[in-house]
Amino acid sequence: MRHLPLLIVIVLIAVGLVMPLALEGYRLFQLSQILIYAVAILGLNILTGFNGQLSLGHGAFYALGAYAVAILMVHGGLEWWLALPLAGAIGFATGFLFGFPALRLEGHYLALATFGLALAVPPLLKNDAVAPWTGGVQGLFVPRPDPPAALAENADAWWYLIVLAVTAVMFLLARNMLDSRAGRALTALRDNRAAAEAMGVRAAFYCSIAFGISALYTAIAGGMAALVVQFVSPDSFPLFLSINLLVGAVVGGVASIGGALVGAAFIVAVPNLASDISQSATGAIFGILLILFVYLLPGGATGLLGKIKSR
Repeated sequence: MRHLPLLIVIVLIAVGLVMPLALEGYRLFQLSQILIYAVAILGLNILTGFNGQLSLGHGAFYALGAYAVAILMVHGGLEWWLALPLAGAIGFATGFLFGFPALRLEGHYLALATFGLALAVPPLLKNDAVAPWTGGVQGLFVPRPDPPAALAENADAWWYLIVLAVTAVMFLLARNMLDSRAGRALTALRDNRAAAEAMGVRAAFYCSIAFGISALYTAIAGGMAALVVQFVSPDSFPLFLSINLLVGAVVGGVASIGGALVGAAFIVAVPNLASDISQSATGAIFGILLILFVYLLPGGATGLLGKIKSR
């Protein structure tokens, strides 16, 4: 959004609203996945692209949000519309607390720390101490309320529209936040930390806030995924999920808002395309396409748009 004209944003939202009329079933589920991943990638972009902190462990916050929604609904008896923002709040608190010790780390050291977080979460979810809440290795089924009577026979369309609405709100909030004084402080710390601190920017506070907001977005995305899939398990959040989110951020453009949608479409559509080409070489085809994309468009999709605009 930050790099897209308002007219294009309006057109994208309008197209999203009419999609349930043209698609159904698995295709709508894929669109919901793209929107969910877009919110998660946007959260990673806030941290990495706009604040300069590299994370290889955002799959952990995604899992946290998914399990928070599942536990709050299954064991707490809460409605989804209350469980989802609470999952975001839990994600923010976790990310903010993780951000404080992360201040001592930079670059590849921070990446390794977050990588360790992504490695640790799935085994922790299987631990016997928390199994009564998380379901252990068996996971949890998420009870999803029925859609309104008008969409009683098309639950996929109803939940797609909910995901679309939440995604639009999250993107709008991100745009407003990054255009505010706090957003300018985040980018100032990314560009020149010493100069930003000399101008009065509190690095410890803003870097921790960036981690918290980033984790909030990713937890909201995980919570929406739990509602759409109606199931969570430790094996649903492998290490490759964190890598996928970073791939989406790079493909779309790490310092952009609208690029999160492009990156999400890439990580959902390209593996399916690779699978259609060859079931036995899906990973190889995906890797080759990724290398070609990065080589031809080193600035991501938004970098290409910037070049077209400048010409």
